[in-house]
This record gives sequence, C-alpha cells and structure tokens, in this order.
Amino acid sequence: MLYLDNAATTPVRPEVLEAMMPYLTRWYGNASSHHTVGEAAADALADARARVARVLGLRAGDVVFTSGGTEANNLAIKGIAIAAAQRRDDRRAHVVSTPIEHESVLESVDYLERVHGYSATLVPVDGNARVSTDAVAQSLRDETVIVSVGYANNEVGTVQDAAALAAVVRERRIPLHLDGVQAAGWLSLSAAELGYDAISLAGHKLGAPKGTGVLGVRGRVPLEPLLHGGGQERGRRSGTEDVAGAVGFATALESAEAERVEASARVSVLRDRFIARVLERVPSARLTGDPVHRLAGTASFTFAGTSGEAVLLELERCGVVSSSGSACAAGSDEPSHVLVAMGIAPEVAQTAVRFTLPRWLKTPLDAVADAVEASVAAVSDPGR
Repeated sequence: MLYLDNAATTPVRPEVLEAMMPYLTRWYGNASSHHTVGEAAADALADARARVARVLGLRAGDVVFTSGGTEANNLAIKGIAIAAAQRRDDRRAHVVSTPIEHESVLESVDYLERVHGYSATLVPVDGNARVSTDAVAQSLRDETVIVSVGYANNEVGTVQDAAALAAVVRERRIPLHLDGVQAAGWLSLSAAELGYDAISLAGHKLGAPKGTGVLGVRGRVPLEPLLHGGGQERGRRSGTEDVAGAVGFATALESAEAERVEASARVSVLRDRFIARVLERVPSARLTGDPVHRLAGTASFTFAGTSGEAVLLELERCGVVSSSGSACAAGSDEPSHVLVAMGIAPEVAQTAVRFTLPRWLKTPLDAVADAVEASVAAVSDPGR
C-alpha cells in the first residue's frame, strides 16, 4: 500500500520516538515540580523550546507549546484579537482572513463575530487560490486587530506570498498570523524572512506524534490565553506541559528543516511528472491550485463526471491511499469550501482527489498515474 495522504498526517520519525522515550520513562516528572525528576523535565522543555525558536528565528520565550495546529490557530486568532480589543476597550474590532482557510481559522473568526460582536472580512481568492496583496490592503481598517492567512493551503497546496502580505500589514501596525501547518518542512519558516507576528505549526505533519504543536508569537504581541489555571507557558497556555511531546516536536522540526531544501527540490520534480502524466492520461482531470506557487508535495485534481469518493475507493483497491481534501472535513456531504471559493462549481468540487507526497519520495509515480487513469475510467463507466 502506498500512502499519499501526508497532508493529513505522517508517521512518527524513529529519531523522534528515540528522543521522547527518556521523558516517557525515566525522566517523566512534571516540569513545574521542584525536585530532581521535575527539574530534568523542565530542562528538557527549555531545551526543546530553544530548538524550536532557532528554526523559527524567534526568541525561546516566543514559543508556546500547544496540542496541535487547531489549538495554535484558535489561540492566535482569539488570543490576539481579544487582547487587542481589550487594550482599546473597543468592541468594534475587525479581523481579516480568506474563505479558503482551515476550519479552525474560519470557526475562530466566526466565534469572534458571534460571541464578541467583532466584524470580519474574508478577502476573496482567485481561481488558483491566491489572495491579492492589494485586496488585503484594501480590507484593512483602523479597527483591524489581526490578519490571519494560511501560508500554504491544506487542500490544493497553493502558497501565499507571506512576505508581501506582512509588508502591507506591518505598515498599519496590525499583527499577521500565518497558519503554517502545511508549510512546515517544505517552506522557510523564518520570521525575519516572512515578517509574521505569529505562526501555527502541528507536529504530526512533520513526523512528531499527534497532539503536539506550537504557536510562535512575538513577545511584543499581546495574547489573551484561552486556557486558565496553572499559568504554564508564561501564562499563555495553562496545563501541565507534555515534555516528551515538546521534545518530539523539536526533534521532528529540526529534522524536517535539515531536509527541507533538498526534499522540496527532489519531490517537486516528481510531483510535476506525476501531474503531467495524470493530465495527459485522464481527459477529465483538471489541476486545482496554483500551478507554480504550490507545495512540492501536493498534487490535487478534479475529475468531472465522477465522484471523488468513488475514485478514492478504486485507488485503494489499486493499493494507493489518498484523500478528497482536508481530513478535518472527512465524511461531510458538502463540497469543499476551498474549491467553491476558487470558483469551482459545487458538483465538480465533489469530484476532487488530493495526493500529498512524502518527503522521502525518490522514485516517479508513473504507476500511481496509471492507477488514477484506471480508477477514473472504472467510476466513469462502471461496466468497463
């Protein structure tokens, strides 16, 4: 079985499991405890925080460990927006995002509207899922408290011009949050290069366990916590820290960053060959997402006249595991909100199939393209 759903999750790297084991067994103490076992855990947590900060180009104190990308997105959007509005003593706060974001972003924005009375603007994207820097600039208001944009889209792989967005937002002194969950390990995460104020990451996209994540947030940005209690993470995220998870996350992030440039170059060549073969062999295939500004590991298509779920079942019979889009929306009967926002008709959006390639891939996917051809043909003409 060939697993091509790496945007949904990835296996734990061996070096990550090895690094975590001492903090699951011998040094299992609570990092807040003032004894030898607790202090060993605290030291490991501090080291993991510093290692993550080095990859991001932030200070160690700017790193907040979370339970994953969803929590990091919620903390960034709600925490920054609420803190800013409180400082202004103003319920007219305004947030900006796009309609193609992950559900954890869109529902956080919706929460701020419903519960806190904020207003929101979702800046439209073009047919390739790119957002215009000018359109974002035009959406900004005096009361805008945060702009949140996905660095790379989780369904079609389109990459935004984060640095250009940051430059526009910085002129207005508004915090920019990047959802970097899918970008990590494929694109630079450098705060200096990209200019963000906050970035969300998830460990299980990088080879760390599920339930691990990070919000990198510059210390100058006020952040209202979502979780209250013990005051951990400098009061920004209460709860006993998952020391082993933090160590695992730091190890996975360092490994992915060390491989990033070589892996992105290698996999993008194999991706382009796969895309070309599918488009050549399957007349109904249409590539979704930006043909140039796209993650190295993402190839996504629609196959008009079929059912995406039916194609997936046929592919699995051929030994290929892929998906129809975001794992968080799996099982929904609704067409992808990402594809619809790109201007794709709902009935066509329901034919989507996403292939997300592993960083270790070294051989062409010609056989997978052949399986796609056979699967689409079988679904299009069941009697064949």
